[in-house]
Amino acid sequence: MTKITYWGMALFSFISTISMAPMAAFADDRARPTQLGLRDAATPQMERITWFHDSLLMYIITAIVIFVTALLVWVVIRYNEKANPKPSKTTHHVLLEVVWTVIPIIILIVIAVPSFKMLYYLDRVEEPEMTLKVTGYQWYWGYEYQDHEGVNFLSYLIPEEEIDESKGQRRLLSTDNVVVLPIDTNIQILITAADVIHAFTVPAFGIKKDAVPGRMNETWIRIDKPGTYYGQCSEICGKDHAYMPIEVKAVTKEEFKKWLVQAKEKFASTGSRLPYELAFNTGVQ
Repeated sequence: MTKITYWGMALFSFISTISMAPMAAFADDRARPTQLGLRDAATPQMERITWFHDSLLMYIITAIVIFVTALLVWVVIRYNEKANPKPSKTTHHVLLEVVWTVIPIIILIVIAVPSFKMLYYLDRVEEPEMTLKVTGYQWYWGYEYQDHEGVNFLSYLIPEEEIDESKGQRRLLSTDNVVVLPIDTNIQILITAADVIHAFTVPAFGIKKDAVPGRMNETWIRIDKPGTYYGQCSEICGKDHAYMPIEVKAVTKEEFKKWLVQAKEKFASTGSRLPYELAFNTGVQ
Protein backbone atom coordinates (compact mmCIF):
# COMPACT_ATOMS: atom_id res chain seq x y z
CA MET A 1 0.00 0.00 0.00
CA THR A 2 1.44 3.35 -1.02
CA LYS A 3 1.63 6.25 1.40
CA ILE A 4 -0.89 8.22 -0.70
CA THR A 5 -3.40 5.36 -0.56
CA TYR A 6 -2.86 4.89 3.16
CA TRP A 7 -3.40 8.54 4.02
CA GLY A 8 -6.36 8.72 1.62
CA MET A 9 -8.08 5.85 3.43
CA ALA A 10 -7.29 7.40 6.80
CA LEU A 11 -8.79 10.73 5.70
CA PHE A 12 -11.92 9.01 4.38
CA SER A 13 -12.34 7.11 7.65
CA PHE A 14 -11.89 10.32 9.64
CA ILE A 15 -14.49 12.23 7.60
CA SER A 16 -16.93 9.32 7.75
CA THR A 17 -16.59 9.12 11.51
CA ILE A 18 -17.35 12.83 11.93
CA SER A 19 -20.26 12.87 9.51
CA MET A 20 -21.94 9.81 11.02
CA ALA A 21 -21.22 10.60 14.67
CA PRO A 22 -24.52 12.40 15.44
CA MET A 23 -26.56 9.65 13.76
CA ALA A 24 -24.71 6.83 15.51
CA ALA A 25 -24.85 8.56 18.88
CA PHE A 26 -28.61 9.05 18.57
CA ALA A 27 -29.18 5.38 17.72
CA ASP A 28 -26.77 3.96 20.25
CA ASP A 29 -25.27 5.54 23.36
CA ARG A 30 -22.13 3.39 23.27
CA ALA A 31 -18.73 5.02 22.92
CA ARG A 32 -17.15 4.19 19.56
CA PRO A 33 -13.55 3.81 18.35
CA THR A 34 -12.19 7.08 16.90
CA GLN A 35 -15.15 8.97 18.38
CA LEU A 36 -14.61 12.71 18.68
CA GLY A 37 -16.27 15.12 21.04
CA LEU A 38 -18.50 14.60 24.05
CA ARG A 39 -21.39 12.16 24.23
CA ASP A 40 -24.68 13.46 22.83
CA ALA A 41 -26.58 15.25 25.60
CA ALA A 42 -29.71 13.62 27.03
CA THR A 43 -30.22 16.09 29.90
CA PRO A 44 -30.07 19.88 30.40
CA GLN A 45 -27.01 19.27 32.58
CA MET A 46 -25.06 17.67 29.74
CA GLU A 47 -26.25 20.36 27.33
CA ARG A 48 -24.67 23.02 29.55
CA ILE A 49 -21.47 21.02 29.93
CA THR A 50 -21.27 20.56 26.16
CA TRP A 51 -21.82 24.28 25.56
CA PHE A 52 -19.18 25.16 28.16
CA HIS A 53 -16.66 22.83 26.49
CA ASP A 54 -17.44 23.41 22.81
CA SER A 55 -18.48 27.07 22.74
CA LEU A 56 -16.15 28.54 25.35
CA LEU A 57 -13.17 26.41 26.37
CA MET A 58 -12.34 25.17 22.87
CA TYR A 59 -12.13 28.72 21.50
CA ILE A 60 -9.98 29.91 24.40
CA ILE A 61 -7.69 26.88 24.25
CA THR A 62 -7.33 27.14 20.47
CA ALA A 63 -6.46 30.83 20.67
CA ILE A 64 -3.84 30.16 23.37
CA VAL A 65 -2.25 27.31 21.41
CA ILE A 66 -2.07 29.39 18.22
CA PHE A 67 -0.60 32.38 20.09
CA VAL A 68 2.02 30.35 21.96
CA THR A 69 2.99 28.43 18.81
CA ALA A 70 3.36 31.66 16.82
CA LEU A 71 5.37 33.21 19.65
CA LEU A 72 7.73 30.22 19.78
CA VAL A 73 8.23 30.31 16.01
CA TRP A 74 8.91 34.04 16.13
CA VAL A 75 11.42 33.65 18.98
CA VAL A 76 13.25 30.84 17.17
CA ILE A 77 13.51 32.84 13.94
CA ARG A 78 14.20 36.27 15.45
CA TYR A 79 16.50 35.33 18.30
CA ASN A 80 18.56 32.38 17.10
CA GLU A 81 22.32 32.77 17.24
CA LYS A 82 22.70 33.35 13.52
CA ALA A 83 20.08 36.10 13.27
CA ASN A 84 20.98 37.68 16.61
CA PRO A 85 24.71 37.16 17.36
CA LYS A 86 24.70 39.70 20.21
CA PRO A 87 21.90 38.71 22.63
CA SER A 88 20.17 41.35 24.69
CA LYS A 89 20.92 41.45 28.41
CA THR A 90 17.51 42.88 29.32
CA THR A 91 16.16 41.24 32.49
CA HIS A 92 12.98 43.24 33.18
CA HIS A 93 10.22 44.85 31.16
CA VAL A 94 7.46 46.36 33.29
CA LEU A 95 4.79 46.61 30.60
CA LEU A 96 5.41 43.04 29.41
CA GLU A 97 5.26 41.67 32.95
CA VAL A 98 1.97 43.50 33.61
CA VAL A 99 0.47 42.19 30.36
CA TRP A 100 1.42 38.56 30.95
CA THR A 101 -0.07 38.78 34.43
CA VAL A 102 -3.30 40.63 33.58
CA ILE A 103 -4.26 38.62 30.47
CA PRO A 104 -4.28 35.21 32.25
CA ILE A 105 -6.37 36.76 35.04
CA ILE A 106 -8.91 38.01 32.49
CA ILE A 107 -9.01 34.58 30.84
CA LEU A 108 -9.63 32.91 34.20
CA ILE A 109 -12.47 35.33 35.00
CA VAL A 110 -14.07 34.67 31.61
CA ILE A 111 -13.95 30.93 32.36
CA ALA A 112 -14.89 31.19 36.04
CA VAL A 113 -18.13 33.17 35.75
CA PRO A 114 -20.04 30.69 33.53
CA SER A 115 -18.31 27.83 35.34
CA PHE A 116 -19.71 28.88 38.73
CA LYS A 117 -23.17 29.31 37.23
CA MET A 118 -23.04 25.83 35.73
CA LEU A 119 -21.74 24.23 38.93
CA TYR A 120 -24.55 25.84 40.90
CA TYR A 121 -27.10 24.53 38.39
CA LEU A 122 -25.61 21.01 38.56
CA ASP A 123 -25.42 20.93 42.34
CA ARG A 124 -28.91 19.90 43.44
CA VAL A 125 -32.51 19.99 42.33
CA GLU A 126 -34.85 22.35 44.16
CA GLU A 127 -38.10 20.42 43.67
CA PRO A 128 -37.38 16.72 43.02
CA GLU A 129 -40.31 14.69 41.69
CA MET A 130 -38.72 11.37 42.62
CA THR A 131 -35.61 10.00 44.32
CA LEU A 132 -33.31 7.20 43.26
CA LYS A 133 -30.76 5.89 45.74
CA VAL A 134 -27.66 4.30 44.22
CA THR A 135 -25.26 2.12 46.21
CA GLY A 136 -21.95 0.88 44.84
CA TYR A 137 -20.71 -2.58 45.77
CA GLN A 138 -17.74 -4.70 44.71
CA TRP A 139 -18.59 -5.04 41.85
CA TYR A 140 -22.19 -4.21 41.04
CA TRP A 141 -24.79 -1.55 41.74
CA GLY A 142 -27.83 -1.44 43.98
CA TYR A 143 -30.83 0.79 43.22
CA GLU A 144 -33.71 1.85 45.42
CA TYR A 145 -36.76 3.80 44.26
CA GLN A 146 -37.50 5.51 47.56
CA ASP A 147 -40.78 7.10 46.44
CA HIS A 148 -42.29 3.92 45.05
CA GLU A 149 -42.86 1.55 47.96
CA GLY A 150 -39.17 0.79 48.28
CA VAL A 151 -38.68 -0.95 44.93
CA ASN A 152 -35.03 -1.96 44.98
CA PHE A 153 -32.77 -4.41 43.20
CA LEU A 154 -29.18 -5.25 42.36
CA SER A 155 -27.75 -4.82 38.89
CA TYR A 156 -24.97 -7.08 37.57
CA LEU A 157 -23.02 -7.16 34.34
CA ILE A 158 -24.31 -9.73 31.85
CA PRO A 159 -21.37 -12.09 31.15
CA GLU A 160 -19.96 -11.88 27.63
CA GLU A 161 -20.94 -15.45 26.76
CA GLU A 162 -24.58 -14.67 27.64
CA ILE A 163 -24.90 -11.50 25.59
CA ASP A 164 -27.79 -11.58 23.12
CA GLU A 165 -27.32 -8.81 20.57
CA SER A 166 -30.75 -9.52 19.08
CA LYS A 167 -32.17 -8.08 22.33
CA GLY A 168 -29.99 -5.01 22.07
CA GLN A 169 -27.54 -6.23 24.72
CA ARG A 170 -24.00 -4.88 24.56
CA ARG A 171 -20.75 -6.40 25.75
CA LEU A 172 -19.48 -4.86 29.00
CA LEU A 173 -22.43 -2.44 29.07
CA SER A 174 -25.67 -4.39 29.49
CA THR A 175 -26.94 -5.46 32.91
CA ASP A 176 -29.38 -8.09 34.11
CA ASN A 177 -31.61 -5.53 35.84
CA VAL A 178 -31.93 -2.23 33.97
CA VAL A 179 -32.59 1.06 35.75
CA VAL A 180 -35.84 2.48 34.36
CA LEU A 181 -36.48 6.21 34.73
CA PRO A 182 -39.17 8.55 33.38
CA ILE A 183 -38.36 11.41 31.04
CA ASP A 184 -39.30 15.04 31.74
CA THR A 185 -38.97 14.43 35.48
CA ASN A 186 -36.68 16.06 38.04
CA ILE A 187 -34.93 13.04 39.54
CA GLN A 188 -32.84 13.39 42.68
CA ILE A 189 -30.04 10.81 42.84
CA LEU A 190 -28.49 9.89 46.20
CA ILE A 191 -25.18 8.07 45.86
CA THR A 192 -23.23 6.05 48.42
CA ALA A 193 -21.14 2.87 48.69
CA ALA A 194 -21.04 -0.15 50.96
CA ASP A 195 -17.39 -1.15 50.78
CA VAL A 196 -14.88 1.00 48.86
CA ILE A 197 -15.07 4.21 46.82
CA HIS A 198 -16.87 3.91 43.48
CA ALA A 199 -18.07 6.58 41.04
CA PHE A 200 -21.50 6.68 39.43
CA THR A 201 -20.98 8.02 35.91
CA VAL A 202 -23.36 8.34 32.95
CA PRO A 203 -21.76 10.56 30.27
CA ALA A 204 -24.97 11.31 28.33
CA PHE A 205 -26.53 12.64 31.56
CA GLY A 206 -23.52 14.76 32.45
CA ILE A 207 -23.14 13.16 35.89
CA LYS A 208 -20.06 11.74 37.60
CA LYS A 209 -20.34 11.52 41.36
CA ASP A 210 -18.23 9.56 43.84
CA ALA A 211 -19.92 6.83 45.86
CA VAL A 212 -18.20 6.96 49.26
CA PRO A 213 -18.85 4.55 52.17
CA GLY A 214 -20.52 6.35 55.06
CA ARG A 215 -21.32 9.42 52.97
CA MET A 216 -24.38 10.33 50.91
CA ASN A 217 -23.58 12.41 47.81
CA GLU A 218 -26.29 14.01 45.74
CA THR A 219 -26.92 14.97 42.14
CA TRP A 220 -29.91 15.23 39.82
CA ILE A 221 -31.01 14.71 36.25
CA ARG A 222 -33.92 15.49 33.94
CA ILE A 223 -33.84 13.21 30.92
CA ASP A 224 -35.05 14.84 27.70
CA LYS A 225 -35.71 11.88 25.44
CA PRO A 226 -36.42 8.14 25.67
CA GLY A 227 -33.60 5.71 25.01
CA THR A 228 -31.01 3.45 26.61
CA TYR A 229 -28.00 5.14 28.16
CA TYR A 230 -24.83 3.58 29.48
CA GLY A 231 -22.28 4.41 32.14
CA GLN A 232 -19.63 2.70 34.24
CA CYS A 233 -17.86 3.01 37.56
CA SER A 234 -15.19 5.67 37.09
CA GLU A 235 -13.21 5.09 40.29
CA ILE A 236 -10.73 2.22 40.44
CA CYS A 237 -12.34 -0.03 43.04
CA GLY A 238 -10.67 -3.42 42.72
CA LYS A 239 -10.06 -6.25 40.29
CA ASP A 240 -13.54 -6.12 38.71
CA HIS A 241 -13.71 -2.35 38.46
CA ALA A 242 -14.20 -2.61 34.68
CA TYR A 243 -17.16 -4.94 35.09
CA MET A 244 -19.79 -2.90 36.91
CA PRO A 245 -21.63 -1.02 34.16
CA ILE A 246 -24.69 1.20 34.46
CA GLU A 247 -27.61 0.74 32.08
CA VAL A 248 -30.48 3.21 32.21
CA LYS A 249 -33.64 2.96 30.14
CA ALA A 250 -35.52 6.25 29.85
CA VAL A 251 -39.22 5.90 29.10
CA THR A 252 -42.35 8.04 29.10
CA LYS A 253 -44.15 8.63 32.38
CA GLU A 254 -46.97 6.29 31.32
CA GLU A 255 -44.51 3.50 30.51
CA PHE A 256 -42.74 4.08 33.80
CA LYS A 257 -45.98 3.59 35.74
CA LYS A 258 -46.56 0.29 33.94
CA TRP A 259 -42.99 -0.80 34.68
CA LEU A 260 -43.46 0.00 38.38
CA VAL A 261 -46.35 -2.46 38.59
CA GLN A 262 -44.15 -5.21 37.15
CA ALA A 263 -41.15 -4.18 39.24
CA LYS A 264 -43.08 -4.42 42.51
CA GLU A 265 -43.95 -8.01 41.68
CA LYS A 266 -40.54 -8.97 40.27
CA PHE A 267 -38.43 -7.64 43.12
CA ALA A 268 -40.85 -8.29 45.98
CA SER A 269 -39.12 -11.50 47.09
CA THR A 270 -35.51 -10.33 46.73
CA GLY A 271 -35.63 -6.56 47.14
CA SER A 272 -35.14 -6.50 50.92
CA ARG A 273 -32.37 -9.10 51.07
CA LEU A 274 -28.78 -8.14 51.67
CA PRO A 275 -26.47 -8.15 48.65
CA TYR A 276 -24.30 -11.00 49.89
CA GLU A 277 -27.40 -13.09 50.71
CA LEU A 278 -28.74 -12.59 47.21
CA ALA A 279 -25.37 -13.43 45.66
CA PHE A 280 -25.11 -16.60 47.79
CA ASN A 281 -28.59 -17.86 46.89
CA THR A 282 -28.38 -17.08 43.17
CA GLY A 283 -24.83 -18.20 42.62
CA VAL A 284 -23.70 -14.71 41.53
CA GLN A 285 -20.18 -13.89 42.59
